[in-house]
Formats: sequence, structure tokens, C-alpha cells
Amino acid sequence: MTALAHETLEAAMPRVTTPPSDLDDVLWQAWKAMELPEGYRAEIIEGFIEVSPTGRYAHGQVANRLRDALVVLLARSGFVARQDMNVVHERKVWIPDVFITLEDAEEHVTEDGLGIDASAVRLIVEVVSPGGDGITRDRTRKRRAYARAGIPVYVLIDDHDDGGTVTVLSAPDPEAAIYADEVRTAYGSGATVPEGPAKGFTIGEEITGPRRGA
Repeated sequence: MTALAHETLEAAMPRVTTPPSDLDDVLWQAWKAMELPEGYRAEIIEGFIEVSPTGRYAHGQVANRLRDALVVLLARSGFVARQDMNVVHERKVWIPDVFITLEDAEEHVTEDGLGIDASAVRLIVEVVSPGGDGITRDRTRKRRAYARAGIPVYVLIDDHDDGGTVTVLSAPDPEAAIYADEVRTAYGSGATVPEGPAKGFTIGEEITGPRRGA
């Protein structure tokens, strides 16, 4: 890992640490003991274990287009784009569609080896899932959870918002569980990452597809 990657990470990661509660412990143990059917995943979000199916083809296609583009962008930067891994923060667990973390992240792997600590994550992207529960989870519950964890940039690629939008959230306030800065852009217009390893990267139509109904 480069010295620059270390310095960038330490300088930009606001953190609020709170002791795990009894409920956190119970949920953590229950989550670790779960055996799910193939095609399902479980996350711990705001005091609940949430089970959801893996994304449909279109959902996965968008996530994979984005990851492929980020792999090229981040080459030799000390950071990498990842999928299908647990991100852990104080016994909360998320499985983002795409995230950026340190390439050499061994020191940030949880003691039990179940995932990577949120302290090593610089950007998270969720492709918003269909249905009321999926939409609320990505737009609201995960938005608060990622802000609490101090994730510097949270991006929502949302087919279900006014024909398709990309929302880029930054400047997290962990105590208030909010992002201070928000830029919402229609599909096809290009949404730009404002900071971090992917600063200046534009999420355009080649990743999202065209605006729905256009």
C-alpha cells in the first residue's frame, strides 16, 4: 500500500465509536449463525437483520459495469473496487453492491475474518433495489447507517426515482447520521464523485443506461 493511500484514509474518515449494546451482541450472534438459501443475503441495519435476495440481472449489470470502470481508474492507486464482501461497523453488517477500499487491507479485516472494517472503506455504491422495502433500505436506512459509520461518499444509482437518478452524498456527520452534501443528477447527465480515490470519476449513461421513459 502506498503512503499516500494511508494518509488520505486517515485524514478523511470521521468516526464516532459507541460501545455495542446487548441487542447488538444478540443480532451479531444470530447473524453469524444464519444459514440462508442460495441467492439470499443478510445484513444488520439499524437494529434489524434484513434478508434480501441477490439483485436481478439488470441490477447486477449496472453494479458490474461500475466496478469494471473503477478497476481501471484505481489501478496502481493503492485502492481497489470490491463486491460481495461484508463491511462491518460496530457489529452492523452491510454487503454493498460496490465499494472502494484499500488494496492492502489486511490490518482492517475483522478479528473473526468475516469482513472488512468500515474504517478502510472510502466509497459505497448501492444500486437501489425494487419494491418498497428495497427502496427504503437503500435510500433511507442505509443512508443513515453509512453516515453514522463515517463513510466519506455514498452513491445511489436509482432506477426508481423520476426516470433514473444518481445521488452522490458526501460530508458525513456521524453524530447526526446525515450527509451534509447531496447532488442528485438525472441519468445521462453524468454524476461526479467529489472526493477520495475516485475523485472526478463520472457515473454516466454507459453505466446506468439511458433515462427511463426518455
